[in-house]
Amino acid sequence: MNSIRVLVVDDNAAFRQRVAEFLAAEPDLEVVGEAADGGEALLKARELVPDLVLMDVRMPGTNGISATRQIREQVPAVKVIVLSRFDVQEYREAAMASGASGYVFKRSLIGDLLPAIKGVLKENGQAQPELALKVHVADNE
Repeated sequence: MNSIRVLVVDDNAAFRQRVAEFLAAEPDLEVVGEAADGGEALLKARELVPDLVLMDVRMPGTNGISATRQIREQVPAVKVIVLSRFDVQEYREAAMASGASGYVFKRSLIGDLLPAIKGVLKENGQAQPELALKVHVADNE
């Protein structure tokens, strides 16, 4: 089985490293790159064509919502899961409207990220718009 190729995008280098280390423990996941902002994410998504981008919602420069929209327009095969520390409906809705396939809260990352990745990429990579709501509801239970 081929590995799921992941690009991790966050302006906090320590957070990117923790996510990369967390994903490295999974035999079917491979972090192929990291980016510190949305502009760099777009460049790396075009260059690396990962299966999935884990995208921080708020970053200096090009934010995660704009970067997600651009990636989905320019590299449509790439799926995006937006990561946020903010429990704000406006962010979830903007993420989904920009083409994200999921929205995961950073505080529930350990429990929710792997199921979100599998859910987004199952069934030949078909996006599941309801995933953002499911992850949000599970986080509040």
